[in-house]
Amino acid sequence: MKKVLHIVGARPNFMKAAPIHKAIAERGRLVQVLVHTGQHYDVKMSDVFFTDLGMAPPDVYLGIGSGSHAEQTARTMIELEKVFLREKPDLVSVVGDVNSTLAGALVASKMGIRISHVEAGLRSFDPRMPEEINRIVTDRLADLLLTPSPDADANLLKEGVDPARIHLVGNVMIDTLLASKAQAEKLPTLSELGLTPGAYAVCTLHRASNVDDPKVLGGLLSSLAHVSTRVPVVFPVHPRTRKMLADHGLSGMLERSPGLRLVEPMGYLEFLALTSQAQLILTDSGGLQEESTALGVPCLTLRENTERPITVEQGTNLVVGTDPVRISEEADRALDGNGKKGRVPALWDGRTAERIAELYERVLGEGSGALRASA
Repeated sequence: MKKVLHIVGARPNFMKAAPIHKAIAERGRLVQVLVHTGQHYDVKMSDVFFTDLGMAPPDVYLGIGSGSHAEQTARTMIELEKVFLREKPDLVSVVGDVNSTLAGALVASKMGIRISHVEAGLRSFDPRMPEEINRIVTDRLADLLLTPSPDADANLLKEGVDPARIHLVGNVMIDTLLASKAQAEKLPTLSELGLTPGAYAVCTLHRASNVDDPKVLGGLLSSLAHVSTRVPVVFPVHPRTRKMLADHGLSGMLERSPGLRLVEPMGYLEFLALTSQAQLILTDSGGLQEESTALGVPCLTLRENTERPITVEQGTNLVVGTDPVRISEEADRALDGNGKKGRVPALWDGRTAERIAELYERVLGEGSGALRASA
């Protein structure tokens, strides 16, 4: 039997890899190895996801930890090379756009191992984003480019990618959301936080461009403070963001906004319980833009661009930048019942993982010549 090796490393990866791993296991035609690089190693950012998503413990845990982009990527590459030599996979499946994704693609390419990139073709066209570099390089190296939406196909074709390498499969993260929503909403998350369904907002912030600059972060906090005068704002704080709040001396702003509730990072099911019943979502996360569209909840993206334009064109997402005045205005509009309406894009139907499993079986059965990318 052919062997597929999955690489996960950070919180966004788990929701994408879990349904693929499950679909392949249920079909029983391929051997699988799950490698967790440990790029995210905090329990709330990593371990709880295996429990929430029903995933078996990883077959290999590398324990890479934090560091600069170069350090983290380099350490991951060194350790993955050892794993690849030992496991001899026929296909390395990487998801998303984190450093572990790039490291896996680089090592597999150098070793002549076939690569599949799940969530290929997304572009923000902002080279200042580390994730954009990871996306571009991974897509260049991958043999199979599995896209979530037609805009991703168009991006790849504009870059000169052979159409035979591109496969529109849909959004695998929505598989996880649809499979988990009912279970999540049975949790006591809202009652424990004293929240009423449809009468609160959720915020996440973690991107360096937002949290490293005290002026930008302070402006975003002022917007959240404004929103919190109308409805409670639940803010699960990423470890990086919490550190920057302290370093920038912004804790006082939080203390003056009792409606702004900072909580620890949540597990997947807890957080889904929160987002699925929210009135408004404010975020700089790419994945949450997609989830809010699938959930039908208005979303304000606190960035100047998005690599997921379909969430704006068809979904509930509105890119508002970081200007506090505009954020407050658009938040008021949404809270008044005039938030962006949308629809769920095609193939965001909960069956993407099945399509991926079938594709992996088919292309592995056709032999190596069917997959190798051009130099």
